[in-house]
Amino acid sequence: MTAEAFYETLAFEPDPFQREAIEAIEAGESVVVTAPTGAGKTLVAEGAVHLALEAGRRAFYTTPIKALSNQKFHDFVEDLGADRVGLLTGDTTINGGGDVVVMTTEVLRNMIYAGSDDLDDVSVVVLDEVHYLADRSRGPVWEEVIIHAPQSAALVCLSATISNPRELAAWIRERRGPTRLVETRHRPVPLEPIYALKDRWGDDRVVLRPIFVDGKPNRAILHQLAERSGSRRGGGRPPRRFVSPRRLEMVDALTDAGMTPAIYFIFSRKGCEDAARSVANHRPLKGRQVVARIRDIADAHTDHIGADDLGVLGFGEWRDRLERGVAAHHAGMVPAFKEAVEACFTEGLIDVVFATETLALGINMPARAVVLENLSKFDGESHEPITASEYTQLTGRAGRRGIDDVGYGVVLHSPWVRFDRVADLVGTGASPLVSSFRPTYNMAVNLIANYERARAEELLSASFAQFQRSAADARATEGIELLRAELEEARRAVACEFGDVWEWLAQRGSGDDGSALVDRLRPGDVIDVPKGPRPGRYMVLRRQTDGPPRLDVLSASGKVAKLPPDAVVDGSEKLGWITWKGPYRPRDKRFIQQCTQRLKSFTPRMHEPLVGVDDTALPHPVDDCPDREEHARAAAAVVRLERKLEDAGLPATGSLVAEFDAVLAVLGARGYVDGWSVLPAGERLRRIYSERDLLVAETIADGALDGLGPGDLAAVLSGFVFDPRGDAMAPALPTATSADAATRVVTVWSSLQSDERKARLTETRPPEFGFAAVAYAWALGADLDELSDANPMSIGDFVRVARQLLDLLRQVRDVAPELAPVARDAIRGIDRGIVALGVDR
Repeated sequence: MTAEAFYETLAFEPDPFQREAIEAIEAGESVVVTAPTGAGKTLVAEGAVHLALEAGRRAFYTTPIKALSNQKFHDFVEDLGADRVGLLTGDTTINGGGDVVVMTTEVLRNMIYAGSDDLDDVSVVVLDEVHYLADRSRGPVWEEVIIHAPQSAALVCLSATISNPRELAAWIRERRGPTRLVETRHRPVPLEPIYALKDRWGDDRVVLRPIFVDGKPNRAILHQLAERSGSRRGGGRPPRRFVSPRRLEMVDALTDAGMTPAIYFIFSRKGCEDAARSVANHRPLKGRQVVARIRDIADAHTDHIGADDLGVLGFGEWRDRLERGVAAHHAGMVPAFKEAVEACFTEGLIDVVFATETLALGINMPARAVVLENLSKFDGESHEPITASEYTQLTGRAGRRGIDDVGYGVVLHSPWVRFDRVADLVGTGASPLVSSFRPTYNMAVNLIANYERARAEELLSASFAQFQRSAADARATEGIELLRAELEEARRAVACEFGDVWEWLAQRGSGDDGSALVDRLRPGDVIDVPKGPRPGRYMVLRRQTDGPPRLDVLSASGKVAKLPPDAVVDGSEKLGWITWKGPYRPRDKRFIQQCTQRLKSFTPRMHEPLVGVDDTALPHPVDDCPDREEHARAAAAVVRLERKLEDAGLPATGSLVAEFDAVLAVLGARGYVDGWSVLPAGERLRRIYSERDLLVAETIADGALDGLGPGDLAAVLSGFVFDPRGDAMAPALPTATSADAATRVVTVWSSLQSDERKARLTETRPPEFGFAAVAYAWALGADLDELSDANPMSIGDFVRVARQLLDLLRQVRDVAPELAPVARDAIRGIDRGIVALGVDR
């Protein structure tokens, strides 16, 4: 099939940018396509797939998330038939030998490293949402695929609008050969940015104003925001006339203005649920025919879930909201519920969906209006402003092609965000794409296994990260070069003939602003401070990282206080952690009373130094150096200069190869590689795909998992996949056996972290055991309703983490024969009920 023959199969005329991209692919070029959401980038991918199939070759279609992979799988099945289409998402394998295989990007990366024969006949690889390579944790996978994919395969890189597409295309061209950049900023349905305010002088009505008038920020909004009432009882400044609309008021205003269906973004899963519940309570049922259709869709998507589990999931209340035209949509929901919401919304049966930002990532749910309740979101540690690209991605859902003449992007007034800041964000359009690529331990052993050293270093130098670093170096001012020179001088000054200065500083707790200490501790940890200004035994309640790092702690006397890191003096230790049943409520008086009683009777289960030990107990060779304080000052300068370069958007070193060498040094010291050879331990590491890859391998080698039963193994391994959202789930090991194993894991992590700190590498995040008790109970056969009281997670989050745990259990089964029998039992215990059904069908 030629490109022209493909066009003839369509019921519409392709846009010029679609034609240009498809014809470039036909000519054997790779393409980078950047276009607004809803502009039709997917047609380019479909054209590439059809060209590959007509040539008797195969096509791979990759996406960043499983939900999007499942959606594309169903789309291709409908178009090509089930016998020609496959799906690989790590926990789902359907027809992996199909002509078209849809997969997550990680699956393709793993296939490339494994040297899979399935790559031989692939002529095109689609990388959907390629701007995801900027993601800190998962973005590097995109670069690994682009670097290592077979040269015989053309790449089709699809991206939302970014401000530096030429840079991305230039890098891919340098790496892959002929590459065409195809970009359009044309939106098929124009977007009208709207500002929403509530008028307290006008019967609390919601006022909708355009953010721009004649291309400039709307000055009328500035005047309205400055208006105040004439007087105020009791004196003081009178209240403002305009305030933020409430959710129900905003939905009513959208309905009255004819701006539904709408997607209402709230960057909180709980916020989405609360909003859907409160709004649905004030809305009548839809018409009889609409209700009947909603019931058919809801029942069809949930018919595989048992009645008892549906009861635990709150099926009745959820379906009732749908019948009133309201729904929530977030990653904490079970896939069946999300799929039903998407189907109902696509058919126009729902008026408003309250969603988190995951809905903006590729899923086909256009609306007439998109509402942004806030312009900041919580990233796990603090609230950060959304970027211009994120705003563009979110509002890209506004405007249904062929239905709406205009889409509306509505921003709610907030007293905390100035209107000129809103206008700047809305008017910017897009942010630059910045690589998050760095060498990982798994990547390192795979590079050694597959390439000669020179070739591996060449491939590292071919990364987008190095491409950007080199460009930054070329643009660097003399001041940046002086900073780097000063940094190298400070590094030389750290060197001491008596011993390792970084080790000495870690022992005495210097050279850090306290962030490292705060990062090491988790809610529930019990620490002992033997002396200093605030001696005592404490339980950690919260970690404060927004501003100067500090800990909120509970003393054995029941007092809640703030503990700065410098009060945790030499000799302080972590003694273990306190567990409890039920939700974590550090602001609840009864919770504090219960924890105080537990703290008073607490028996230490470990003695892990936090900042070192007394010099009299364990002297260090650097103590004998007459210049030790000069070394300490130089080390502090190194930390300061590295942070200064990082703040400037530049790496401390100009070379990824140097960072790779540091990774190899750590691996060599721990017996994974010998020079440029992979040792048996390294072969095991090659097949461990985890953000904490080396920690998993070291834990297996340490024997910390030996002798565990299926429940305890699931509990301990959950620490490698669970990442708490805030402080909702603190460590809770279910048995003494699992607690002992977890203590050994923490000890292994502490040793690894020390080596990484000395090597100036990004430190492996500590294990998190907040899911351990839940994993243990589920692996041993607990019912879903038995977990509800002790598990504050949403059922959707429970399913998601359980399936991640399954993936890790399978890896451990495959790389550690001594653990395989117990791992298989744990897999059977986890992969059942709602977890087995939780993967999107």
